[in-house]
Amino acid sequence: MKDVKDYIRTIPDFPQPGIQFRDITTVIQDADGLQLAIDSMCDKVSDLEYDVIAGAESRGFVFGAPMAYKAHKPFVLIRKKGKLPGKTISQSYDLEYGSTEIEMHVDSFEKGARVLIVDDLIATGGTTEAMIKLVEKLGGIVAGVCVLIELPDLKGREKIAGYRLDSIVSFEGE
Repeated sequence: MKDVKDYIRTIPDFPQPGIQFRDITTVIQDADGLQLAIDSMCDKVSDLEYDVIAGAESRGFVFGAPMAYKAHKPFVLIRKKGKLPGKTISQSYDLEYGSTEIEMHVDSFEKGARVLIVDDLIATGGTTEAMIKLVEKLGGIVAGVCVLIELPDLKGREKIAGYRLDSIVSFEGE
């Protein structure tokens, strides 16, 4: 039986020399790979109590929405600034070359809701940290973070210390 890691393609020197890009398109374009990834992520957080799942555009949608469906929970969109039609709150964060902003509708969930944040990957942790801040600005409680891939060498886990982080695949030292 294949492992989720078997479905992930590594593309060397993309988008720049020295980077080992972990491509999840090979996971989601294979029915068995996609099912294994979603089931593995759901199993990983099966002990967690949460009311809603939130995921960031766009790969967080790919994994978060089916997880929400399986758990019969609502799914909240976290999008790039200017993409949501209703009243929003935003959070800026730094990228390698500059900064960006993400936002969420102000009525995404009730105050005190326990929110599971889902994404495809955690690297440096900047996006994840921004998502946590958005949830907390709205009065939500971050129940945990679940990602398909963790790149431990980039120390994203340290940036969100104090929050539960579950990952399915780790590419440490690779």
